[in-house]
Amino acid sequence: MIDAYAKNYLHDDLRWIREAMLSKLDGLSEYDVRRPLTPTGTNLLGLIKHLSFWEARYFGEVFDRPFPEPLPRWDDEAERGADMWVTEHESRAEIVDRYRRVWDHADATIDALAVDAPGHVPWWPRPEVKLFNILVHILTETSRHAGHADILREQLDGTVGVDAASAAQQEKDDTFWDNRRTEIERAARAARPEAH
Repeated sequence: MIDAYAKNYLHDDLRWIREAMLSKLDGLSEYDVRRPLTPTGTNLLGLIKHLSFWEARYFGEVFDRPFPEPLPRWDDEAERGADMWVTEHESRAEIVDRYRRVWDHADATIDALAVDAPGHVPWWPRPEVKLFNILVHILTETSRHAGHADILREQLDGTVGVDAASAAQQEKDDTFWDNRRTEIERAARAARPEAH
């Protein structure tokens, strides 16, 4: 009983965080979803591309249920990092549509297998895993990147939250945020050892 509960709980959380990831693209231009916003080039659409390849791989190859479309090899050093950004020849629709197809494929794997179904991750130090391990791993990885996406989106246009309703609840005017930032900056400066 607990196995079915755990599997369903993790799967529901994964479905929710996937949608939250895609919501970060809403209302943004092609440039803004692709532009590098950190020194290492992190960008919103690149995060989606990255998540799609790895979710496809983890719920595909790991359980001998390969995703039916070509994926870059995980062990190709020359391609390392290419999944973190989008070329000018790849469209937003192409990246988002592939991510949704990956969801369907992954969901079918999750639905078909027991939570303790065995899998094999050749790139992990302990490669023998269960579906449970992969559910937790992908949920963690997607949530981690959703946090990145939260910050990137806030940098772009100040939008916060995981959907339009939660973003609307967070709306404050510029004065509010300027005052908040000033207060946080004051506290940070006051905490410095040289301030005491």
